[in-house]
Amino acid sequence: MEAAEISRSGLDVEWTRLRVVAENIANINSSGPANGKGYVARQLVSGPVEDFPATLDRMMREPMPARGVTVYGIEARRDGSKRVYAPNDPQADKQGFITEPNVSLATEMTEMLKAGRAYQANLVALSSAQDMYASALKIGGRA
Repeated sequence: MEAAEISRSGLDVEWTRLRVVAENIANINSSGPANGKGYVARQLVSGPVEDFPATLDRMMREPMPARGVTVYGIEARRDGSKRVYAPNDPQADKQGFITEPNVSLATEMTEMLKAGRAYQANLVALSSAQDMYASALKIGGRA
């Protein structure tokens, strides 16, 4: 995989991460019945397309660079919901509890900033790769 393709895979992952953060923020005040059927905060799980030992084994056979990153999935956070005492809520159970997502605006904004910076870094890397390809073509006399 070329450098530009690796950067593109990083852009895809960070875009997905931003969508998950936006969904969490959009549902920060949503509530559901106390049985836990309401919105549950989610998180993105991502990582390399192949693990490090597999990359080393493959590179011993064929000298190709890393294969980029991918989204493994979007899963519910362990602390994804909380029971809140709200006896006047129409969805409250007999004891007066409802379920709310355990979403912290500060945490989500931090995640958004981190994802935005990673997205920006991948854009810079992609631009640099394209500049290097263009320079290589000029040196080769093809452009």
